[in-house]
Formats: sequence, C-alpha cells, structure tokens
Amino acid sequence: MTVTDRALGAAPALTHFAGRAGDHNDRAMVGSRLVAASFAARFGAEPVVIGQPQPALSVGWKEELAAALPALQEMSQRYEQLLGDGGVPVTALSRCAVALATLPRIAAHRPDAVVVWFDAHADINTPQTSETGYLGGLALSGPLGLWDSGLGSGLLPQNTILVGARDIDPPEQHLIDRGDIELVEVGPGLPEELRRAIGGRPVYVHLDCDVLEPGTVPTDYLVPGGLSLAQLHQAAEVLAESEIIGVEIGEFESPADAAPVAPLIDALEPVLQAVERPLNANRAGA
Repeated sequence: MTVTDRALGAAPALTHFAGRAGDHNDRAMVGSRLVAASFAARFGAEPVVIGQPQPALSVGWKEELAAALPALQEMSQRYEQLLGDGGVPVTALSRCAVALATLPRIAAHRPDAVVVWFDAHADINTPQTSETGYLGGLALSGPLGLWDSGLGSGLLPQNTILVGARDIDPPEQHLIDRGDIELVEVGPGLPEELRRAIGGRPVYVHLDCDVLEPGTVPTDYLVPGGLSLAQLHQAAEVLAESEIIGVEIGEFESPADAAPVAPLIDALEPVLQAVERPLNANRAGA
C-alpha cells in the first residue's frame, strides 16, 4: 500500500491491548490504559479494546504464552482487519510480548517497511537461548522466525532496527555482531545513524519505555544509559521524515491512575503528526 492509497480515507486506528502478556506484575495493564486514554484524547477517538486485565502469573514463557494466546490471536485478527482496510495502527500495549501478534501482520501487509524497535533490550532471545524464560525477551525473535510462537513470523532481519538496546545477552549480541540486525546506540550521533539505517523506508515504531533513562517514566526494567525525552523527540523527528505505518507503545507502568503520560506522548508528537499526514492531506484537497 502506498501513501496515496492511505490518503483515500484511512484514519489512525486506535487499539488498546488491555490483557496480560507475560506480566510479572499488574502495573503495565494499568499503565496501558493511561496510554490508551492519552491516544484517545490526542486523536479524538476511542480505541478498540483487546483482552482484559487479569492477575499477573509471573511464570515461564510457555505458560505465559498459553495464557495470553486467546487475546494475542484476537490482536492478530484486529491488525489483519485494520491493515487490510488501510488503517494505521496506533496501539497501547501492556507488555512487549504483544508484538508477537502485531509484527507478523505488519510484515505481511507492509514488507517494504522497517520495524524500529526502541528498547533497552534486544528481545531476540529464543526459548533455547533465554536464561530467564521471560516471554518479553522473545518478543522480537518470534516475528523474525527464530522460533515458532504460533502467531506467525515474516519480519526480515534487514527490515529490523534496534534503537537504544544496551542490556544484551551473548546470543543476541552474536546476531548483532555478524550483521543480521542493526543496532543504533544511544549517543549524540543517534539521529544521523537512525536516518541512515532507515534509508527512507516506511517505518513501524515499537517503543518499550525502558529505552528511556531510568526515572524518566515509570517502567519495570531500569537500565542506565537510556534516552532522555529530548533525545526521543529528536529520534521521532527523524522517524517522521518517513511514512509512519503504525506505532505501538508498551511497558508503561502505573500502580494507580496517576502516572504522567503527557511527557512521553509529547516526545513522540512528530511521529503522531506523521500518522495523520496522509489523512490531513486528503482533507485539504477535498
């Protein structure tokens, strides 16, 4: 699908994945609701809700995947429908593991696009290489076809860019070192390196909040050396130079309905404006 096709009437399609997906606490299920509400206010539309909050299990990947599978399958079907209709997904996730459902559909419908994965972790372990058995650590490797999640694959390594990953396990580092997947590191050269890596291709954005410096927003894993909100905004400006085919945000935690989401959404504003760009162009020409 081209930008012109999108301009024929596709609005941002808001989705809130509200259920558990490998959680070891309940806070991201609360936080995802806050992100979804912020999206709703920003775009003036209510999200489609997939799944429902349930107590975290905090068990191994196999049990977590089995428990989450019905909601993940529903999420996959949601993406299949909205992408088939030309929609642009703007999605609030609880945990990164929901990408097991979203990214295979992105790869199927937009094989020309690159997935830009903002995360403190590479998440390209497999059940065989993971030392923790955490489902979230397998979130990107499933869509890449490195193991069979039951939710599909099809994402090509050359269409995958890690940004800000710094807590990387040896098997993951091996894939990066041999050039299978590109890593853009945190630093003053990040905008230029990100622009080069994207190479003008359409972009799907995945943001795990732990890519940010600890304490910036509430999230689970605290890995020093992360992005500031100003650096995230600079990266968002680079992303917005391309066609943005969708956005998903996960791992925003809150113990109650009080965590401040606005600074995060403000940092991503260039990307959110780019999501609306074809629709606004169509309205202007009407």
